[in-house]
Amino acid sequence: MIAAVNGYALGGGCELALACDIRFASPNAQLGQPEVTLGICPGWGGTQRLLRIIGPSRAKDLIFSGRKITAEEAFSMGLINKVIPSENLLSETRAYAKTIAKNSNFAIGISKMLVNRGTDANLDTGLKLEIYSWAVCFSTKDREERMRKFVEKK
Repeated sequence: MIAAVNGYALGGGCELALACDIRFASPNAQLGQPEVTLGICPGWGGTQRLLRIIGPSRAKDLIFSGRKITAEEAFSMGLINKVIPSENLLSETRAYAKTIAKNSNFAIGISKMLVNRGTDANLDTGLKLEIYSWAVCFSTKDREERMRKFVEKK
């Protein structure tokens, strides 16, 4: 899933973006977790996803202060993958999605699972999952066809 943020993504909107795999934003985007200013904590994954994406210290800064940040600041801390001019945001996001869609759905799904599981696993466990999954990918017809086309330079 790819988020294209063009405006405010505060609280639940930010948490929705955090649930995506990739996040693009226009320069006029503002992101944040302002829940503490209302006397509540983030409740839709903000504490857990934010810390995994930008680290605990930066996550605490955004959550404890309740401040809004610009797309550029979000990019500098790794919250946003790319800042794209507003007029190009949707077209570039769609073009990126089409690039991904050309690849193997199975291999992308396995890779996503490995990255997500690797976040919570130690390196040894993550590497074991990866080599097992790599072998599973080798058993698919999709891999066979894609490698054949590669070798034939198609």
